Amino acid sequence: MKLQIKGNKIFAPLKNKELVLTPEERVRQEYICRLVDNYGYALNQMAQEVQVNNSHRGQGKARADIVIWRSEADKKDDASAVIVVECKAEYITIREEDYFQGYNYAAWASADFFVTTNLKETRIFKVIKGKLPKRLEEIVDIPQAEDLTNAKKIKELLSQTKAFTRDEFSKLLSTCHNIIRNNDKLSPEAAFDEISKVLFIKIRYERDNTGTQIFSKEEFKKLREAYDKTKSKQSLPFYQQLFERTKEDYAKDDLFEPNDTIRIKEASFEAIVKELEVYNLSRTADDIKGIAFEKFLGKTFRGELGQFFTPRSIVDFMVALLDPEEGEAVCDPCCGSGGFLIKAFEYVREKIENDIQNAKEQIKNQLFDEQYNALSEKKRLAIDEQVDKYFTILNKELDTTATDSRLKLLSHDCIFGTDANPRMARTAKMNMIMHGDGHGGVHHHDGLLNVNGIFENRFDVILTNPPFGSRVEKTLMITEADKFADEAKIKYYTERYGQEYIKALEQVNSHIGESVLSLYTSGKLSGLTEVLFIERCLRLLKPGGRMGIVLPEGVLNNTNLQNVRELFEGMAKIILITSIPQDVFMASGATVKPSLVFFKKFTTKESEQYERAKATAYERISAQYAEKLESLTTFIGNKDNARAEVKIKKSELKALEAKIEQETKPIIKQLFDYQIPIAQVEKAGITTTGAECENELEELLQEYMPYRKELGLWTATANHYDYKVENNSLYKRLNNGEWEKIC
Repeated sequence: MKLQIKGNKIFAPLKNKELVLTPEERVRQEYICRLVDNYGYALNQMAQEVQVNNSHRGQGKARADIVIWRSEADKKDDASAVIVVECKAEYITIREEDYFQGYNYAAWASADFFVTTNLKETRIFKVIKGKLPKRLEEIVDIPQAEDLTNAKKIKELLSQTKAFTRDEFSKLLSTCHNIIRNNDKLSPEAAFDEISKVLFIKIRYERDNTGTQIFSKEEFKKLREAYDKTKSKQSLPFYQQLFERTKEDYAKDDLFEPNDTIRIKEASFEAIVKELEVYNLSRTADDIKGIAFEKFLGKTFRGELGQFFTPRSIVDFMVALLDPEEGEAVCDPCCGSGGFLIKAFEYVREKIENDIQNAKEQIKNQLFDEQYNALSEKKRLAIDEQVDKYFTILNKELDTTATDSRLKLLSHDCIFGTDANPRMARTAKMNMIMHGDGHGGVHHHDGLLNVNGIFENRFDVILTNPPFGSRVEKTLMITEADKFADEAKIKYYTERYGQEYIKALEQVNSHIGESVLSLYTSGKLSGLTEVLFIERCLRLLKPGGRMGIVLPEGVLNNTNLQNVRELFEGMAKIILITSIPQDVFMASGATVKPSLVFFKKFTTKESEQYERAKATAYERISAQYAEKLESLTTFIGNKDNARAEVKIKKSELKALEAKIEQETKPIIKQLFDYQIPIAQVEKAGITTTGAECENELEELLQEYMPYRKELGLWTATANHYDYKVENNSLYKRLNNGEWEKIC
């Protein structure tokens, strides 16, 4: 069955007439085609825009988009329906709080199944007769037409709920992982790569499918059979072809290498599809899917790659303490599996979602006022439709694919990371997709070098756990291989960031053949990776930006690194040091006792204050040695003096200057004084075995938040939006304070 579109008209077979082609009408007619082609329903057992009684405000009538009966006879007799479908325009992301409207239609039509779809996303719920549940129970699929009279089949479908937990999904991934290891004899890491490929094939299919709701083994076989009938001798096996399509879909994200193939047997592929078929991954809640994926990662990579995993209790604390806001750019230059980036994304997303929900509540309070129930049915219905329209527009703000939506800007413009390990960089991208992020900002690259949107003075927030205890040797050179050479992307980023990006590329391009250490002032003092990454992160921050970093305990108090500490004290304020127990990281294989150190990079004003303090301190101390300085300088400058004696005086001058510099340091600290809070926690939410325990960081966070606000430790450069209804229109207030009509 095919759509029939002529100009701005679309044919509606259930009404047997042409209707105006709107985005929602197109979805409705396409889903009717799907019901006929993939589920076997006849047009005579369906109807469009069916009036149902007792609508979602308790009175009046409403219209259900599509209603399906067991037979044509049931439809004529006005018997109870089986399925009610609510359609939304394709560009609309449907939110759970909005499902209840359509669910009410299904309940009062006495249907068993309620479907909501925008074609990109289709969700199916079982209908509990006689009441409106607090939470809708999602199920796998609707019945085929031939099964409508099969009570056993209907009961079976209604029992296949999708209320699965993180633990269940994590165990399922482990089961799939074992299939590959047993059948294909791959290493744990290689097996992980293969299961990731299958997961993304499934996600792509279930996101874009025009068939049934899930990528099942049965669906795979049906599609393979059709493919095999038309393929040539040169054609790839069907499961490899599915992967090629998936690679194309994620090409811009560099998720897979161009020459990547599936390295497991087709039998293993089918077995994994069978294990996963109960779940639709494209619509599984991001928190469930994402955290389960993280759990699976931890089990898979524990040991060899354990250092890449920062415990969630630590991640949660550090993100909440730095409190990233909407519109702020966040970066992790050693992102590992993406834990900090994902949490930052979720943290800000929750703020946006709460903002939108508050706007919806305001709209409901404004339009569903005391007068609402006294209105005529027609007027109530008009208000209902108006509210639905406003909610649809607000939901668009939460769609990561919608142009300039708030969530699109967050996921595509604000989250960035690098990792030097190619598997980890790819894993971080996958992990971020699982959590619902736009994932385009993660790159496989040396975290000390600029790449794409990651360069100096760009970020509001840095969160990172750099590698400890290793050294960058002087022999490590910047090579041609470090150059970013993708011309298309260079053009894209130049258009996006302007001359700042061209300047950023010079960090590498102008230093080919030089040591990486030469790029950093701290590189002259130490080759420790943790030291270099402190400077790297401070450089990445905008003036006034803030960062949280996991460091070995006492690294900044080490007498051998005193000069390093003084360097960083001239760049930023330390706003908190938190000592945490050593056992926090033991589950990941770490042996060093860590601290969480938080910095705020100097604002322009603070930099000026610091330089004035330095100048004043130097002036005071050098005045005490003015006579001696003048004497030495005069002697050295006299060409009549013997070279050997001049050499001795130069040594004396150098020693005196070092003494003056040393004596200025306490004066600088007096003149540029500020409080450095230090905290120590005995329990941080995780034991040596990885088990959960008491988390004193939560209490510390509650104490710190009012403290930093009272002192005004930083001012976030946040975007702020408001919404209002005025004169039957919806307005949005932009950052510049102006109101923009959006509906």
